Amino acid sequence: MSILRLQTVTRQFAKGDRPAVNRITLSLPQGDILALLGPSGCGKTTLLRMIAGFEAPQSGTIELAGQSVSAEGNLVPPERRSVGMVFQDFALFPHLTVAENIAFGLTPSARPPTGRKDSALMQQQVAEAIALVGLQGKADRYPHQLSGGQQQRVALARALAPRPTLVLLDEPLSNLDVQVRLTLRQEVRDILKATGTSAIFVTHDQEEAMAIADQIAVMRQGEIEQLGTPEQVYQTPASRFVAEFVTQANFLPARFVAPSWETEIGSFASAIALSSSEPYPADRPATGSLMIRQEDLHLELAQPGQAVVSDRQFLGREYRYSLLLPSGARLYARTSTRTVIPIGSSVQLSVSDQALRYFPDDAASVKAGVLSFELSA
Repeated sequence: MSILRLQTVTRQFAKGDRPAVNRITLSLPQGDILALLGPSGCGKTTLLRMIAGFEAPQSGTIELAGQSVSAEGNLVPPERRSVGMVFQDFALFPHLTVAENIAFGLTPSARPPTGRKDSALMQQQVAEAIALVGLQGKADRYPHQLSGGQQQRVALARALAPRPTLVLLDEPLSNLDVQVRLTLRQEVRDILKATGTSAIFVTHDQEEAMAIADQIAVMRQGEIEQLGTPEQVYQTPASRFVAEFVTQANFLPARFVAPSWETEIGSFASAIALSSSEPYPADRPATGSLMIRQEDLHLELAQPGQAVVSDRQFLGREYRYSLLLPSGARLYARTSTRTVIPIGSSVQLSVSDQALRYFPDDAASVKAGVLSFELSA
């Protein structure tokens, strides 16, 4: 069952401008976490605000739990959508305690008071929410008495306490330091999965999206460039933009001279081309770019070599090498720390036999063809 359905949802803020969100269609299965991933200005927060009810779509439909919430003339307000919100800046009331901040979301003005039973139920829900995010013993503390990570846990508890149909998180970890972010992103996923809560998570951090989400929607200029699992988006990017933004891959200019691609670092003979049986079609563009992930580029000291190591960065678990080609172009490679190659060394480059991707030069968003290559002698 899909808990959320969007059909050609569009939002344009000024006439003549590019729509902030342009004809987006997607569905979110019950219990899944969807990450909206993209650079600043791509429309991900606008899309989240329309789902929450803070913005109205100009066209298209939004359904929550099978009910339309965006019908023209009958727009369902945010407080009646059974949606929890977690904001980037926590949005906690400084004069309220942890328990009072969480209880605030349990007291909608439309609900009539029901006396002591209602109060007891509310206290139970607050206690359950506090336990869920691991803040037992801190119910009477104020926000300024908590760390940033604890404040974000309070914000998450407040969103979950009413047991909403859907939780929306707008870059909730971006204001935290790196170590807290690493810990809290796992906790957020664990909590959402433990409660079976469907969620949409907005972020511009590729690693964060892949760590938290079941599905990733990569957005660009108000549209979804690719929607898939983290593995699908990383391993088989549907466009050059996705490949650049998500995998931070190298793109090596190449010219097709049947039956192989000629590049600055050697010839790549097609093993399976566009399918397992057909050669590369002669009517395809004669030039393009081959995507090589940084971790797939292997280095070996050689004199003379194909590139010179111009820089080396130690990243803890790996080295990142900057490689200068004779043309002046640069490639980047990530390797284990077992072998150290000095800066200034000449190296020979080789590529693993994993599938590479071909992208035409004429359009960054053209869908990629799948090609498998091996480096010829």
